[in-house]
Amino acid sequence: MASAWFRFYEELNDFLPSHRRKVAFQHRFREHGSIKDMIESLGVPHPEVDLILVNGESVNFRYLVRDGDRISVYPMFESLDIGPLVRVRPAPLRVTRFVLDVHLGRLARYLRMLGFDTLYRNDCDDAELAELASRERRILLTRDLGLLKRSIVTHGLFVRATAPREQVREVVARLQLQGAILPFRRCVSCNGLLVAVSRGAVADRLEPGVCRHFRQFWRCGSCWQIYWQGSHYQRMQDWLRELLTDWPDARD
Repeated sequence: MASAWFRFYEELNDFLPSHRRKVAFQHRFREHGSIKDMIESLGVPHPEVDLILVNGESVNFRYLVRDGDRISVYPMFESLDIGPLVRVRPAPLRVTRFVLDVHLGRLARYLRMLGFDTLYRNDCDDAELAELASRERRILLTRDLGLLKRSIVTHGLFVRATAPREQVREVVARLQLQGAILPFRRCVSCNGLLVAVSRGAVADRLEPGVCRHFRQFWRCGSCWQIYWQGSHYQRMQDWLRELLTDWPDARD
């Protein structure tokens, strides 16, 4: 039986059993398969991988593992220049757009609040989500490893955190999106863009007290939901200010 030695780095260790984390370990195999399939058989989804070195040389996902290979697997390098080495994923998408699985509804609302184009439907199955991510060149965010391992998915992230606000911190930090935050520009309910409207244009849809106390209003161009700077807006401003303290390079 053939064998190869694997070593996974940084957050890729999250997908491994404890005895294989941050150490080189031997993996035995009978058939010579692609390195992509072997990495996923060990539990690591391919969209999380950015660089693979075999015996010190960079290879792509099509490389056929051979007996005695020593393999180092590295996570996404969104900002580190790795020069002439072979990145196994396509380059980061120019426009950051997301599609989220059924478990991440609250994260979707927070990402929309930060201004990111974020699709979320709770009636999509895995095949539909993967196809949508591929067709529209969206980053797939999920807590389903099986979904992330689908071959059609090129850009994706397994969300480790379970609390929605911590999920936001994780996604922004790992994808280095601090400078792309443009808050309060999208409808948190449907992802449509918000348009400023006059008080008179929406007065017939508001309670009289709202019209008396607020002067600025926005309406979603898709679902027509109306927004104003009430108490909920102030709470979100406070939370966003806290986030921006952690990310000093983010836009105001």
